[in-house]
Amino acid sequence: MYSKFLIPALAAVAAISGAAHAQDFNGPFVGAQAGWNKSDVRDPGTGVGITQIDQSRDSFVGGVFAGYDREIAPSIVLGGQADFNIGASDDITQRTALGATRLDPKWGFDLTARAGYIVAPKTLVYLRGGYANERVRTSVSNASGIRTDSANRDGWTVGGGVERIVWNKVSARLEYRYADLGSQGGKWDRHQVLIGAAYRF
Repeated sequence: MYSKFLIPALAAVAAISGAAHAQDFNGPFVGAQAGWNKSDVRDPGTGVGITQIDQSRDSFVGGVFAGYDREIAPSIVLGGQADFNIGASDDITQRTALGATRLDPKWGFDLTARAGYIVAPKTLVYLRGGYANERVRTSVSNASGIRTDSANRDGWTVGGGVERIVWNKVSARLEYRYADLGSQGGKWDRHQVLIGAAYRF
């Protein structure tokens, strides 16, 4: 006799639960990430001139991030994020009979916006895009001596990923990013696959 009351009550609880989970992608967050980095460069311009380098380099990258999300409509999330990353063994060196050129990335900084869709109560699929920056030290040695320069390489980045709430206020994400850092001439492409975890306040 209670079924006519129990079934609607269970449906209401399920609906409330789903709405509560959807709110998990609202508010500020901080986190850490790490993964694979590939720099693909060809004759990039630097403060010491055009460098004669045509190489790719795979390396490990890790860092931290912070941001803010807001669900602006049912299942639609917009947000912004700032990242700071450091690579390991990511320098690129090319030697010739006349000398050597070394590009040594020190750190990277991205400032991006993202738009996502909640495909399940705890899962967000998203696209990301915005500003990218890499601090690079360049060293050129030849018969004339050694010249060095440290400068920021400005560019843009775009990518996408998936993020899932795995625990109360804790989410995990998998993301791919591409960045074009060739603003000083030549080619400097950066590819990254990042695994991260975030804590949401």
